[in-house]
Amino acid sequence: MSALADTKGLNSQGIDVVTFGCRLNTYESEVMRREAESAGLGALKGGAIIFNTCAVTSEAVRQARQSIRKARRENPAARIIVTGCAAQTEPQNFAAMDEVDLVLGNEEKLKANSYRALPDFGVNDTEKARVNDIFSVRETAGHMVDAIEGRARAFVQVQNGCDHRCTFCIIPYGRGNSRSVPMGAVVEQVKRLAGNGYAEIVLTGVDMTSFGADLPGAPKLGKLGKLVKTILKQVPDVKRLRLSSIDSIEADDDLLDAIATEPRLMPHLHLSLQSGDDMILKRMKRRHLRDQSIRFCEDVRKLRPAIVFGADIIAGFPTETEEMFQNSIKIVEECGLTHLHVFPFSPREGTPAARMPQVRRELVKQRAAQLRAAGEAAYRRHLSSLPGTRQSILVERDGLGRTEGFTLAALDTGAPGEIVEADITGHDGARLIASPLTACAA
Repeated sequence: MSALADTKGLNSQGIDVVTFGCRLNTYESEVMRREAESAGLGALKGGAIIFNTCAVTSEAVRQARQSIRKARRENPAARIIVTGCAAQTEPQNFAAMDEVDLVLGNEEKLKANSYRALPDFGVNDTEKARVNDIFSVRETAGHMVDAIEGRARAFVQVQNGCDHRCTFCIIPYGRGNSRSVPMGAVVEQVKRLAGNGYAEIVLTGVDMTSFGADLPGAPKLGKLGKLVKTILKQVPDVKRLRLSSIDSIEADDDLLDAIATEPRLMPHLHLSLQSGDDMILKRMKRRHLRDQSIRFCEDVRKLRPAIVFGADIIAGFPTETEEMFQNSIKIVEECGLTHLHVFPFSPREGTPAARMPQVRRELVKQRAAQLRAAGEAAYRRHLSSLPGTRQSILVERDGLGRTEGFTLAALDTGAPGEIVEADITGHDGARLIASPLTACAA
């Protein structure tokens, strides 16, 4: 979520959860909703609004604060609770807001008892911030959810936190060190969601390719690839399994084998590239170089010719020269990227990159616009390559869905959650035009 939330009026349970940021936050918001209901927040006079925030950029934090103020104006009687990564990294800043009644950390937000820290339940109303040291958390539980509200696909958390310290990134301070959900708990959650009718499951985490390193028996029991193979073997009802963002340098042999041999593993990988220039990658403390990214994409494309790549790229990282920036522009074509997420560099207080020589803000914005234009051109080329093909499309909402390669498609049939086989007849520059054949039951 990036736009201001519509918080006017609460849902029928008296609890609204407003989610910013990543797919992991989306999953956790369902756990939070259940825990808040269990704590009795739905019975509060005026209801409750819970903001699950993101800290990846200063703009994400600004938008959260703006949405909180808007929510208070529109719902003066509601209790407002703020949690998520921005609350974890800036608890006192949110606690200082008059609009906020309670601030919870990323560990606390997943426990029902935390929500009873509101003064309504007899707790001292001066203790607004309940935020633990996230680095003291050693495990990540496999929380069970039955559905993801308003979603045609379901997300399953396999991992949390990150052991790496990229110089631009505040997220480890919001999420803590890397912690894997036990493989059995992940499989059970996938079974539960598939049994509830979800045709597509998305595995998600903060540094997902580090999965398994902290589990008993590691590394013998395997990494992410082993988990993927185990899910597909033990949950035959899963029609489509998708991975969220991965770090290509950590891709293991089992994962590559699954990409090559498992048709239910979707041919779509979103890569955490961040830059196309070796010097910038070193200053970011990334663990790959540009040639390794290019070679990875080439190798995977040989294994799965239909694979579609997306990537995160930062524009205007400190010390970035025009030549360095052009290397990021060129890697869009050299890797064959299709779905580009462009981030104008945003200095986050407490990170090493915030202390490096900064690129002028206007130039950062210009470079971000150029990168987005390169990404849009690559996406249009991708759209132009698909007319005349047949695609399986998961309907997300009336009239729109996603192919196996995560390409947006317009179609005039199918209910959300259904998989529809369709011929691609053209595109409008933003999405494919699909002519459905028959609908398959999800």
